[in-house]
Amino acid sequence: METDSGRLASELNHMQEVLEGYKNKYEEEVTLRITTENKFGALKKEVDCAYLHKSDMEANLEALIQEIDFLKQLYQEELQVLQAHISDTSVTVKMDNSRNLNMDSIVAEIKAQYDDIASRGRAEAESWYRSKCEEMKATVPARHGETLRRTKEEINELSRMIQRLMAEVENPKCQNSKLEAAVTQAEQQGEEALNDACCKLAGLEEALQKAKQDMACLLREYQEVMNSKLGLDIEIATYQRLLEGEEQRLYEGIGALNVCVGSSRGGVICGDLWVSGARPVTGSVCSAPCTGNLTLSMKEANLLLRVLICSRSSWRTCWMEGSMSTCSGVSRL
Repeated sequence: METDSGRLASELNHMQEVLEGYKNKYEEEVTLRITTENKFGALKKEVDCAYLHKSDMEANLEALIQEIDFLKQLYQEELQVLQAHISDTSVTVKMDNSRNLNMDSIVAEIKAQYDDIASRGRAEAESWYRSKCEEMKATVPARHGETLRRTKEEINELSRMIQRLMAEVENPKCQNSKLEAAVTQAEQQGEEALNDACCKLAGLEEALQKAKQDMACLLREYQEVMNSKLGLDIEIATYQRLLEGEEQRLYEGIGALNVCVGSSRGGVICGDLWVSGARPVTGSVCSAPCTGNLTLSMKEANLLLRVLICSRSSWRTCWMEGSMSTCSGVSRL
């Protein structure tokens, strides 16, 4: 029983250690989750700042593109005005009103002059347009080309940064989901282990209670046995003192011992007992008269006296006038 109690106590300690380990692991997972959430919040702030910066850069780029479109439209309108001004140029032709006019030659000449003027105006307009375009190409990149280049580089860099941050954000998200799954699994395992430990603890407590009850029953039985033993020891001591007194009387040869023995088998044993070294002991028969002499040594008489005294459950002893008469009804002699 002590071995079972020790084993149950060791199992209980083991279950408590396992439960404590699950609790520590759960606390570590919760701390790691909080740290990951804090990192995720910081990364989200950085991504938001980068996104705002990207939005500003895109707005600046859009403004620059609109400005370039506006300048192109302005230059186009100026070119159209110039071409219209050239086309509206009037040509004054002096004509000879003489009757001998060659109209074909005159028309051809006027046409040639007009074509020359138109070609010269077209050439001048084209040259002016080219010069303006060259000037715009020279001035616009000088003023905004570097800005556009830096803006494009910043946009590319921000795009790469956003992709990198998104990848970094995805990794904590995946890790966070894994940690949440691990925490959920750990909670389930912890609850199962706790329930199992509670069931085992209840079983151990029940077994311990039963063992205590059994031990109490055994203690009561042991106490009863000890009480019986104490009574028997007292009774044995009493008979021992009586036996010693009878032995002393036999040694001193005091009085006569009348013995009457009856048998349940139909026969009767009776007679006179002689003890060596003492006076003769006469015997009388209870059921039928008979005579006989029996000589015993001191050791045999002592043994017979022990048998007569120790058979407490089937012998009755009485003392009369200094002699002991013993009558017994026994089933076996």
